[in-house]
Amino acid sequence: MIDYSPLWETMRRRGVSQYRLLKGGIDNKTLDSLKKNGNITMLTLEKLCGIIGCEPGDIVRFKEE
Repeated sequence: MIDYSPLWETMRRRGVSQYRLLKGGIDNKTLDSLKKNGNITMLTLEKLCGIIGCEPGDIVRFKEE
């Protein structure tokens, strides 16, 4: 199972707001998908890493169901 809870902790630690993600090109639909642990593209993951200044492991983790 995909889990995006590391994203929110990384954002908090680095002082990155959802508004900053929106200004960086992440749309509301994608933010909603992240909140619901939905699917995102690798391009979106790359964009998130660029905005936040982190690695993919700081955004997503995989958990066994």
